[in-house]
Amino acid sequence: MSEKNETGQHSQGDHSDTTDHEGLDHKPAYTDEAEVDVFGGEGGENFRTMGRFDTVFALLTNQFGLGALALPSVFKTLGLIPGLITLVGGAAITYFSGVEIFWYYVAHPKVTNIAEMMKIVGGRPAEIFTGIGLLLQLIMTAASAVVTISIALNAISEHAVCTVGYMAIASILCFMLCIPRTAKFLAQSGLPCILSILAAALSTMIGLGINNPPGALEGWKPEIELFGTPTLREVFNCVLKILFALAGNYAFVTYMAEMKNPEKDFIYSLRWLMASSVIFYGFIAITVYCLAAEFTASPALSSAPIIAAKVAYGLVLPAILTDGLACGHIGTKYVYIVIMRQINALKEVTANTRKSWGIWLGSNAAFWVVVFVLSNAIPVFDSILAVSSATTYAWFTYGISAFLWLHLYKGRWFENWRSIMLFAANIGFLVFSLLLNGGGLWSSITELLDIFATSSNVRGCFSCGDNSYI
Repeated sequence: MSEKNETGQHSQGDHSDTTDHEGLDHKPAYTDEAEVDVFGGEGGENFRTMGRFDTVFALLTNQFGLGALALPSVFKTLGLIPGLITLVGGAAITYFSGVEIFWYYVAHPKVTNIAEMMKIVGGRPAEIFTGIGLLLQLIMTAASAVVTISIALNAISEHAVCTVGYMAIASILCFMLCIPRTAKFLAQSGLPCILSILAAALSTMIGLGINNPPGALEGWKPEIELFGTPTLREVFNCVLKILFALAGNYAFVTYMAEMKNPEKDFIYSLRWLMASSVIFYGFIAITVYCLAAEFTASPALSSAPIIAAKVAYGLVLPAILTDGLACGHIGTKYVYIVIMRQINALKEVTANTRKSWGIWLGSNAAFWVVVFVLSNAIPVFDSILAVSSATTYAWFTYGISAFLWLHLYKGRWFENWRSIMLFAANIGFLVFSLLLNGGGLWSSITELLDIFATSSNVRGCFSCGDNSYI
């Protein structure tokens, strides 16, 4: 598919204008949308400041981090070849679903988040349902960041402080990082995030290259499995972890809303994101698995010898904090826009007034209080990734894209062979989302219950126990 097709000529047959589809009503979802460009600076500062490379770094910040730490264990379970095929295939279909979100944004350029898109598709009920799902997904992902930070601090300090205290520290730090209101600030965190996780991964690899992983006997040699023998539950959990690592689609609309020229620059940024993700994730997953083999742990940094693991956890902290920043920023901004809309203050969204800043800071604080509670309720890294992926990520990555395409091209689904193929692909997205939703919830919840039942390191919710060896 050419970039021209993706960015402007993406309609089917000889229809080149995405906003002129027969049978579609492309009026704004809100009566005030036509009057207010929320981030355009009508009542305050212009938030539409991100260029092409700003968006690349914002997307990388949103996607890199937590997901990469689970992938080596995925390769251990599935085997080297199935793991790589699943990663590349997942990236390809995730890229296409992102393109479909972009197409819909071009037709409705004043929306500020994916829930507003769904209001156009299905009215107020669809918006509410999507908004709740978006917040649930962001809170779960932010909670996994808090859990990971507590694991890192426990590993570095040898459990010098109660784990609940470490989770509180992580939540407070993330709250402070989320105080700036623009996505441009998030983009500026992209390079430190990438360097942080790359340095942590290299530290893990060097440690494994010098010494055996924890638990390995003297003289141990890694035995790599090209094809694993996973159970059905393990297959679901592995697919969910790969989905988690790739699925930044929920943030695409939020970032496009703050771009100077999304029609020109977003697809370029999306291509960079997916290509970088496959190369980076594949490098980390394959290398760590080949060095640690059956002793590959999740998070991956725990696979290294203890000193190297401590160094790696120290190095990865900036990346995990920026992962929390990305979730907190998008979640806070969604709540902020909803509240400002309800009080008829959309023109003040970018203004520096007491009211706008008070609502922003209050939304931010409420978000991180909920995250802190949830991270203590489900304090297991792997399972919190799987539960969040099964609950919402499948829909926000594949299902919603299908609904958007079906609505945008309503009445033209069978117009030509290309339309028929895209229709079939999007029906496949819906079926795939249902499958991951049902099967994934079963596999992730039963795994979580097993961990609570068998692991001596997990002593219940709000536990002070050391989670760095879970």
